[in-house]
Amino acid sequence: MTNKLFSNAADIHDYTLAGRAVLTLTSEATGAHYTYRIAQAKDQRTGEPQPRWFVALLTGPDNTADYSYMGMLDTVGEAVTFRLTKGSKFAADGKPVRAFAYFWKFVAAGQTAPQLEVRHEGRCGRCGRVLTVDSSIDSGIGPECLKKMEA
Repeated sequence: MTNKLFSNAADIHDYTLAGRAVLTLTSEATGAHYTYRIAQAKDQRTGEPQPRWFVALLTGPDNTADYSYMGMLDTVGEAVTFRLTKGSKFAADGKPVRAFAYFWKFVAAGQTAPQLEVRHEGRCGRCGRVLTVDSSIDSGIGPECLKKMEA
């Protein structure tokens, strides 16, 4: 399955925070691209999702396992913000970090980032299943997961 280009900010936001998102950002200006995995934190005792997401960057040839921890999306009041932590493997001025920060600045404001293509890999951002329904492919979220997210 080919990567699916997102067309609106709301779908990008919901997909990114769905729990198991893998997205690729491509600069229209330079052609540079980075693939990120965004995984929602879960309470260690109960397994319940927490309002925090871990962001990792694809750094090797195995696109299912070669990710290096970059930072986190964290809920601060009503907003979800991106930040590096002590465990970050990348410097704040590194291109992959700057690219994700640029992307998130716009997504958090309900906008699409200028000159940036955002794609998902054709799997549900919440459960990871392959998407087959056109509307689900467009949004990056399967119909069953969408119902759960709306509940």
